[in-house]
Amino acid sequence: MTVLIDPPAWPAHGMLWSHLVSDTSLAELHAFAEANGVQRRAFDLDHYDVPDRRYDELVAAGAHPVSGHELVARLIASGLRVRAKDRTARH
Repeated sequence: MTVLIDPPAWPAHGMLWSHLVSDTSLAELHAFAEANGVQRRAFDLDHYDVPDRRYDELVAAGAHPVSGHELVARLIASGLRVRAKDRTARH
């Protein structure tokens, strides 16, 4: 059971964002997000987008900080990754 978070590096809406993922299951990811007050509307098919101000809090709650590269590699290895070309078809 591992929930991962990358450093806030993605700019949008006047702030930086992190990605919160599970390398085990979406159920685990949703449970962690719910337990930590991350709104379901922040979920984007295989990850939650979380603002930079939540990063330290989510790490303290048990999310493992990893680089963006490692986060994507582990998400792909888990089989949970939704590729960009598939993402647009689902939205």
